[in-house]
Amino acid sequence: MLAKVLSSAVLGVEAYLVEVEVDIGMGLPSFNTVGLPDTSVKESRDRVKAAIKNSGFEFPSRRITVNLAPADIKKEGACFDLPTACGILAAIGLIRPGRLKDHVILGELSLDGGIRSIRGALPMAVSAAQAGLVGMIVPAENASEAAVVQGIQIFGVETLPQVVEFLNAAQEVPPTRIDLQEVFAQHAEYSVDLTDVKGQAHAKRALEVAAAGGHNILLIGPPGSGKTMLAKRLPTILPDLVLEEAIEVTKLHSICGLLPGRAALIATRPFRAPHHTISDAGLIGGGTIPRPGEVSLAHHGVLFLDEFPEFKRSVLEVLRQPLEDGVVTISRAATSVTFPARFMLAAAMNPCPCVHYLQKSPFGCCDRLRQFG
Repeated sequence: MLAKVLSSAVLGVEAYLVEVEVDIGMGLPSFNTVGLPDTSVKESRDRVKAAIKNSGFEFPSRRITVNLAPADIKKEGACFDLPTACGILAAIGLIRPGRLKDHVILGELSLDGGIRSIRGALPMAVSAAQAGLVGMIVPAENASEAAVVQGIQIFGVETLPQVVEFLNAAQEVPPTRIDLQEVFAQHAEYSVDLTDVKGQAHAKRALEVAAAGGHNILLIGPPGSGKTMLAKRLPTILPDLVLEEAIEVTKLHSICGLLPGRAALIATRPFRAPHHTISDAGLIGGGTIPRPGEVSLAHHGVLFLDEFPEFKRSVLEVLRQPLEDGVVTISRAATSVTFPARFMLAAAMNPCPCVHYLQKSPFGCCDRLRQFG
């Protein structure tokens, strides 16, 4: 007994279709997953087995083989739980094959058969729409995010039995629809504003000049002078995001799982402020399967480096490519991925390590440095 279910996975910032093939044959009971799965994919067998049983279905006590094609690309994440469960139920005849051919299925299963949210629903929806598929079955929490893509129906589901009934045409699930322009306007609001700042006329003028020309900026001043406060308000005076830019930003945050619950779109310019102890990979991205770093999460926004001299030299050196080219390329043995990274760099620092430069003190700056070593 063989069943095939369409799913999807993300590589870099783009997604590709994955065919989940499930074969149930004679032999000792076993559950094997092939196709370069990582640990989270291999562990899905326990989640799938418990979800099927706790949803009231019979789990076959036979030899089960699951293949994730194409088999030459490493797969990660828990989004293959739901398509694997649907494939098993289809192989034993509990799901009709009709709707499996033109619907992409994604979702993580809980042990009671509930469906949890996943990462990267937006780029996966783009991939499914480009492939000309009819619909996409996703967790209800990701439905609004995926519905941003036009040309494909998005069905938000909450439990495994609901998916089975929908695929068997026993229950209809209304497709999720959103007014893209309305959602874009609702989310295009900042929680802070430059008008909150009283005084600091010369610093605000510098921010305005930097924002007008898209220049990077360095803020120098003693602690408590308002450097961080000013930097947080820099995105609010940048030009508003257009819809295409907002979709690019949303894709990057979706891949990293940073979208707020049930949010459809990020319509404000991002502001990222990593700690000065960040590593090279944390800043530009990395991992066995490369993930976006802080420079990519700040795409079309502001990357703020507070305590600028405290960052390691190697970390600052890796900023060279994204600042010059607007992209960052991460090469690994198995693959090479390019992430967008076009941002404004804002940095802040104290005048000198002892932070007392130009302050009236019985000690001079250099004397204080010598005093404290």
